[in-house]
Amino acid sequence: MSSRPKLTRALARTAGGTLGVEMPPAHTLDLPERAVQFGTGALLRGFVDYFIDEANRKGQFGGSIVAVSSTGSGRDDALNAQDGLYTLVIRGLTGGAATDCRRMIASVSRAISATQDWESVVAVARDPNIELVFSNTTEAGIVLDEGDRGATPPRSFPGKLTRFLYERATAFDYDAARGVVVIPCELIENNGATLREMVGTLATRWKLGARFDRWLADAVPFCDTLVDRIVTGAPAAGDVEGLAAAHGYDDAMLTVCEPYRLFAIQAGDAVRPRLRFASADAGIIVASDIAPYRERKVRVLNGAHTSSVSVALLAGLDTVRSALADERVGRFMRHVVFEEIVPSLSVPEGEAFAAAVLERFANPFVDHALVDITLQGSMKMRTRVVPSVVDYQRRFGRAPAGLALGFAAFLLTMRAEARASRRAAGQKVPDDVHADTLARYWRGVDETSPDAVAAFVAVVVDDHTLWGRSLAGVPGFAAAVTDHVTRAARQGIHAALDAHFATGPATLLSSTRPTFA
Repeated sequence: MSSRPKLTRALARTAGGTLGVEMPPAHTLDLPERAVQFGTGALLRGFVDYFIDEANRKGQFGGSIVAVSSTGSGRDDALNAQDGLYTLVIRGLTGGAATDCRRMIASVSRAISATQDWESVVAVARDPNIELVFSNTTEAGIVLDEGDRGATPPRSFPGKLTRFLYERATAFDYDAARGVVVIPCELIENNGATLREMVGTLATRWKLGARFDRWLADAVPFCDTLVDRIVTGAPAAGDVEGLAAAHGYDDAMLTVCEPYRLFAIQAGDAVRPRLRFASADAGIIVASDIAPYRERKVRVLNGAHTSSVSVALLAGLDTVRSALADERVGRFMRHVVFEEIVPSLSVPEGEAFAAAVLERFANPFVDHALVDITLQGSMKMRTRVVPSVVDYQRRFGRAPAGLALGFAAFLLTMRAEARASRRAAGQKVPDDVHADTLARYWRGVDETSPDAVAAFVAVVVDDHTLWGRSLAGVPGFAAAVTDHVTRAARQGIHAALDAHFATGPATLLSSTRPTFA
């Protein structure tokens, strides 16, 4: 049992500058609640909550956030036990130099469980001070759920948000001055527009009325956004005690992130004044069109993650940094990024951005677990990698061999036997909305038989539900995936990588690309 004090607002008020942490100024500790966020995960803690904290320190927002949890993770209880406070550990490379900063984040006032205390969520909806609604519910979170009808609370995030907005509209008799700006942070294209459409659909289904429809249109902008910061969450187990000893207090919500951050928010002139926090940090960009920022980030950074994570896991690696440093896997990652993803882009400065991305992957302070990247892996493959496959073929007339290998490795990790084996070994197996579908496709397939694998791959790549389009029309893609699956299943992923290097284009051997080893 530790003898250190727990992190609380009382501690923050009395400790001053004695803890080796950037403490919250006194004026930020008792601010009124002006925002709500659906989600309590690491991304929000290291991103949205950081930006609001920065704005409060500079006197540019003057409000705190109510966090709403829905997953039963227990983070709501942990946050409340610490009066909403937690320590953000910001570590990484900045211009090639290592930085290590610790900041106590004071922007969260409290957390509420939607499943256990929906009435408190409704009470927040009726608070006249609320201005902003943030969310991060993963790519699978912005979906409609038929089970929402009549459920209290609704099961889906769009359902919860619709009820929240309706409660607010009726509480203030549809006063446009009490509208809120909705700023979703889920990594899907047009996330704000998509969420707005779903709220409208539910309003129609639930017969919420024409006044509510008008209020939504007049008073509730939904902003498309782009989120870019690597937030790994809790420190490695061996690092927790050292940080606690250095800080002088125990913190159950320690959160680690990199220095780099980009929050691009699409908003016109009418909405900009309502984003009072946005001028507080250079990492926030408010623009009338964020599509170029989105395409570059999703395709390069997230695409590099998703296209290589299964290869790295099959190679026995466990972190992004170790994957980049590995002789074979690191070479594969650099090839995929510089020779397949970047050339498929239609946005400027792709190569410079890619070099910065690989430097971020080499962050010596952040052990970004590969397995965490596999959460909802099929959805990530669809949004992050499939567009590069299609655009590369369209531009060069052939399938991208490296992306085909990453796709093949992903399929191998989605076998029911592979996932069951990891569970049996006590290893983490993140959820995937299409896990059952892929397991069903795999059933009875001999992965070492080229004919059996070819038949399996032909069905999988043609599934519009999985990938948003058919990949059967990409010449050579199915054949390359079949070859990679068969070789990796027979001889292992290292043999598949060696064969890939031996048969790939000459650029695979280029020594001009940064290695960041």
